[in-house]
Amino acid sequence: MPTAKKDSYAERLKSKLASLKPASGCYLFKDAKGEVVYVGKAKSLRSRVRSYFTGSSSDARYFIPILRRIVVDLETIVTASEKEAAVLENELIKQNQPRFNVKLRDDKDFLCLRLDSRIPWPRLETVRRPTADGARYFGPYHSATSARRTLHLVNKHFRLRTCSDSELRRRQRACLQYQINRCPAPCVFDVDAERYGQQVRAVELFLDARHDELTGDLTKRMAHASADLEYELAAMYRDQLQAIESILERQRVVVVRRINQDVVGLYREGGIIELVLMLVRQGHLTDTRSFSLGRSELPDEEIVAGFLTQYYASEARVGVLPDELVLPVRPDAVQGLADWLGDLRGKKVRAVVPKQGPRRKLLELATDNAAHAFVEKQRASDELDARLEELRAKLRLSTLPRVIECCDISHLGGSDAAGAVVCLRDGQPDKQRYRSFRIRTTDVGDDYAAMYEVLARRFRRGRLAAEAAHSDDGGERGDGGDRGDGAAKQGASDWELPDLFVVDGGRGQLGVALAAARDLGLHELAIVGLAKERETATGDTLVDRVYLPGQMNPVALRSTSSSLHFLALVRDEAHRFANRGRKQAGKQRQLRSELDGIRGIGPVARQALLSEIGSMKAIRAASDERLLAVSSFTRRHLQALRKVVPAPQ
Repeated sequence: MPTAKKDSYAERLKSKLASLKPASGCYLFKDAKGEVVYVGKAKSLRSRVRSYFTGSSSDARYFIPILRRIVVDLETIVTASEKEAAVLENELIKQNQPRFNVKLRDDKDFLCLRLDSRIPWPRLETVRRPTADGARYFGPYHSATSARRTLHLVNKHFRLRTCSDSELRRRQRACLQYQINRCPAPCVFDVDAERYGQQVRAVELFLDARHDELTGDLTKRMAHASADLEYELAAMYRDQLQAIESILERQRVVVVRRINQDVVGLYREGGIIELVLMLVRQGHLTDTRSFSLGRSELPDEEIVAGFLTQYYASEARVGVLPDELVLPVRPDAVQGLADWLGDLRGKKVRAVVPKQGPRRKLLELATDNAAHAFVEKQRASDELDARLEELRAKLRLSTLPRVIECCDISHLGGSDAAGAVVCLRDGQPDKQRYRSFRIRTTDVGDDYAAMYEVLARRFRRGRLAAEAAHSDDGGERGDGGDRGDGAAKQGASDWELPDLFVVDGGRGQLGVALAAARDLGLHELAIVGLAKERETATGDTLVDRVYLPGQMNPVALRSTSSSLHFLALVRDEAHRFANRGRKQAGKQRQLRSELDGIRGIGPVARQALLSEIGSMKAIRAASDERLLAVSSFTRRHLQALRKVVPAPQ
């Protein structure tokens, strides 16, 4: 950066620091390009923001040297309270996506359990996107297995219906769930609504971890049922009590106090950070979740504040906010954060940093869990590096293949052809980089030509991404023909070329891939072909083989080879994803109407025609006046239709 410009930036920053107010609010640090690199909140903007730029040697926070080097401008927003600052900070982080702020995985990746007690015969179901619909949501669960295990326990012991609303309305006889005594079958039998409501209430208490209250309630019901000689009902309550006691035995009792607590444990080595959240419900440790935040130079206080703000901001978390947060450090403006969480919950939330006593022991347990998770993930990372190094050596690659992509083509007898490119990052599927391709120009059944078309399109985007990164001026965005799992348009950075590209096939497919890359000038891209295990005419078994450019004999990889794991995984994923694209193409073809190919008639007009007139045969027989009477169908649409479908004689 030129000295004159650097001095200008320094002078502007100095002027803004001098004018800061001693009020609560948020601050945004910007780099020389004007991009927001960090967002924070403060009880006092004057003291907090200035602390980043003081020359005091006693300030040893990790983030300070980076800020002093890259931040050239700042913006502040004054709020009426610390609570408003906490809310605004979360919104600013979502809006600007600063690279130095804590970023957590989106809640759509986690399952919740939904229970709507307002509808007739409520049921418990799994959902991924909670909405403000008045139902109760429990979770989110850190794994789908955990959520479904809980759902299975409820269905097994509390006898709520499992069928959908539409099945409930149309069913005429009881299903298997009734036969195995897991549902009272309100679809066909006259079920006691009050007793069913008691079961719904029991499920709510069970999922809220209010086990003592639930146990007392069930004990009373069991005694009343037994006194009334309803022994089958008493046996059901007995089985529910036994199930709850079994669960409580597996949950470690950690404190005597009967409140809900979330305990945050933090462990770091330099810039690598591991956070653990322990969920303590009514004195029992019910769950532990770990979060790896990667490399960050932020101080512990800001790490914890950023984690709490993002973790509890989701609507999915509101229903499970605790009575108390037990924290390892006291973040800046922590009272505002607690007030904000209290407003979300509708009840006060305390934030404490214990120095001794039972809470301190809880915090030490959470910290030990964070250290253990860090070590385990570090060990897994070391093992991953060793396996990738083995693969690099066997395939004679110049770099470690951390990002591996694979291409596959799928069709059904030459029709519904679809191409797919999938990606592994550090041995795990990276579905944000999955791409499906519609085959546009290739003759039906020509696999080599279809592969060349797909790879040429993928490699062209990779080359443009590299050029955009080099010129630092952005790049091409994906068009509607190339979609991934999210079906969203992607920027140039999402098309960066991998460390290793694999094609499903032998020497022929490898030759096609090399031709597609070299036609675009990508001579340095590492490409190999992976041929499946097969049996020769003489009965000999040929194991999976990797074909390398310029080498006659393939490299044999046996099923026990750790190197083969990555290649087989990416090939299987490519095959699965290509089949998915082919099935979607087939479904679209089968549901396709003759109207779909008429230029000038959009989906709204097309749907209106089919809904109001009924069929293509009826449309052919309809007069102009009848067609114009259709809602959303204009004279312009009529002119487009008559170019293809003439008026009836």
